[in-house]
Amino acid sequence: MGASRQLLRAVILGSPGSGKHTLSLRITKHFQLKRLSSGDLLRDNVLRDTEIGVLANDFMSQGKLIPDDLMTHLTLQELKNLTQYSWLLCGFPRTLPQAKALDRVHQIHLVINLNVPFEVIMQRLAARWVHPASGRVYNLEFNPPKVDGMDDLTGEPLVKREDDRPVTLIKRLKAYEDHTKPVLEHYQKKGVLETFSGRETNKLWPYIHACMQTKLTQKCQHPHEEKCL
Repeated sequence: MGASRQLLRAVILGSPGSGKHTLSLRITKHFQLKRLSSGDLLRDNVLRDTEIGVLANDFMSQGKLIPDDLMTHLTLQELKNLTQYSWLLCGFPRTLPQAKALDRVHQIHLVINLNVPFEVIMQRLAARWVHPASGRVYNLEFNPPKVDGMDDLTGEPLVKREDDRPVTLIKRLKAYEDHTKPVLEHYQKKGVLETFSGRETNKLWPYIHACMQTKLTQKCQHPHEEKCL
């Protein structure tokens, strides 16, 4: 990975509907990183009806964040399988205790923060549907399914996530803002935070791509400068 061949430890943060899913997939595809999504981990456990999944589902259905100890344990256990790879964490850490727990195990080199206006997020999530078995996400505005209401690969029905419904979503956004502000301040002090502000994922991507390239070659000169579009 890059000229130094050092493994990259990166994080992408953003509120629900900010484009984390789409951008994290692009990053891992273009730069050959392993991607670990806290949302995917949780949904997998919910679908398999594990003990963690049952507990997590209770919190998510109420628009609440998962407790720190539960989320940290789940994520750090999965990271043990990725020690030989550069990786990108999607959606973790979301609280300061989670960030500090991660710091004790791994040095984070880059934190990408997506800053998207509230009204854009609400519009996006109103149009978002998912295939529950796989976690594939569709958006009726820019990534619609080939057949209305059906998954492209299996033909199975798409559903609206309970935590994407307006009342629950507003709770989630408020909880995210309250808990994540200290995390952003934490990483800014460490000099690894990059904030990208904008309304369109495709317009943010070239700037994120350029930052990833410079970070991978150890030449990212302004780790806390905000990019506004």
